Amino acid sequence: MDAALALKVGDEAPAFEAHDCEGRALSLAEFRGKKKVVLFFFPRAFTVRCVEEDRNFRDHYERIVAAGGELLGVSTDHSARNCEFKLKEQLQFRLIGDDAHTLTKLYGVEWVELKASRRVTFVIDEGGVIIELIDQELLVDQHLSGVLKALAA
Repeated sequence: MDAALALKVGDEAPAFEAHDCEGRALSLAEFRGKKKVVLFFFPRAFTVRCVEEDRNFRDHYERIVAAGGELLGVSTDHSARNCEFKLKEQLQFRLIGDDAHTLTKLYGVEWVELKASRRVTFVIDEGGVIIELIDQELLVDQHLSGVLKALAA
């Protein structure tokens, strides 16, 4: 696996502008002062652990929103594939296709050998600061538990 992450808790989250898989524009700045952002990177849609992780977030989406969070998923799949994944898995949250690896590189989560993103979740507060970072490839349930703990703090 690649080197340790460059970003850490307490760092300002890199600003970004992107489009979700349905073509709607979004940016980190639009949530500033309003909501915490749960920005989670996952390697590939439709793979076993990615399905498990996204279903965990889907099944607890209302808890995340009730705790003041907004959930955004990013994979290095093309937007159309992410839309297919969103529809099949009945995901309520927005997915970003990052096939150019723009956000993946910006957040330092590129898994070069696999040409994908690592499984990393950032919880970003209303001021744009990273308050939790979960870097766990295999134990995907740790992402949800880490998010819920950070939002409750």
